Amino acid sequence: MKLAFVYAGQGSQTVGMGRELYDHFAAARQVFDEIHLDFDVKKLCFEGPAEQLSQTQYTQPCMVAVAIAVTEVLKEHGIVPQMAAGLSLGEYSALYAAGVFDRTAALELVRYRGRVMEEAVQGIESKMVAVLGLDRALVEQAVAEGAKVGLVQAANYNCPGQIVIGGETAAVDKAAQCALELKAKRVVPLNVSGPFHTALLEPASYKLAEKLAQVSFGDMRIPVVFNATAKELQPDETVAGLLTRQIMSPVYLEDSVRYMIGQGVDTFLEIGPGKVLSGFIKKISKEVSVFQVEDVASLTNTLNGIKE
Repeated sequence: MKLAFVYAGQGSQTVGMGRELYDHFAAARQVFDEIHLDFDVKKLCFEGPAEQLSQTQYTQPCMVAVAIAVTEVLKEHGIVPQMAAGLSLGEYSALYAAGVFDRTAALELVRYRGRVMEEAVQGIESKMVAVLGLDRALVEQAVAEGAKVGLVQAANYNCPGQIVIGGETAAVDKAAQCALELKAKRVVPLNVSGPFHTALLEPASYKLAEKLAQVSFGDMRIPVVFNATAKELQPDETVAGLLTRQIMSPVYLEDSVRYMIGQGVDTFLEIGPGKVLSGFIKKISKEVSVFQVEDVASLTNTLNGIKE
């Protein structure tokens, strides 16, 4: 078995996340009790309110806190990955699992990242939609049509038949209409607070680059497959450079999963609330095993399945 951890991204958050693991495992308690940010991460994860938890600047550190706690509980049970990846925000948790960031650095970085992302999109009329049932080339054709009236880009290549596009509202609407004319099954508006992974986030990428320049990076103990390239770190790349690029460039999740399978990964473990990534992975390949951990029941199921 070759095991990869994949970390959920923003949008999967839910009030109560992490609480069961906190109540049952010392490793999770240690993670939450030792967080020192400018708000009560544990209280917001466990009790909400949902409105605050859904604000980007709060969602990001809360999701990473839960991811770190799950990672530590799994380690306590002898489950460690041989590769890692994450969806957007989840990339920071993957880098924690690989030893590149310690807990404090990961949490402080995503707290800052969430703030600058919110600031970058204030006042911009924007939206994101998921295009369902249309292949990549045709989605990109629709995006090219939308780009005639404004900024629109493919933002997330999630799995076969699901690509998210984002940008300025008029341009996204034109691209979405074109996608339907090209026989997309559906176009679904997403409830997000900004056009993430598009060039509209460029101001945030500059600020993040400045912050990353002040961070100490540890040695990468396991390969991390990056969103922006769908590959491991290359000799001419840096982690800081890829994280800076990631905030305003497409997330190649489908390509990343296929790359990991090509590297021998046969078992994926999604970490975080919900099963969004598990669903994507199952659509990408029927040949791999997929598990997910967010609470005691899912942990038990995973431990039983992986150790069989």
